[in-house]
Amino acid sequence: MAKQRKLGLPTDQRRAMLRSLVTSFLKTGKIETTVTRAKETKRIAEKMITLAKKGDLHSRRQVLAFVLEKEVVEQLFETTAPKYADRNGGYTRIIRKGPRRGDGAEVAILELV
Repeated sequence: MAKQRKLGLPTDQRRAMLRSLVTSFLKTGKIETTVTRAKETKRIAEKMITLAKKGDLHSRRQVLAFVLEKEVVEQLFETTAPKYADRNGGYTRIIRKGPRRGDGAEVAILELV
């Protein structure tokens, strides 16, 4: 199993934050966050899209177990996944924006390709 970043949070808070980030990312197709959070979100979001490409009931239930909103799952299975049917991974890109004004954290934009 691949090593996960801890992101300075306890496991339950980290999982909740990533679920929220992945849900809003799949909903809008674009999200702005720190680079490390973007990398973790990218890992999970790409797995969700790959599951959605399968299109079977088991995959749908696996995605529903992670993504917070049912409407986002429907959108993922009906519009997003068919768009990437001929693509083997690499559904997202991370564009670095530079340091954030408040705390100097490196900010990035995560978007669907």
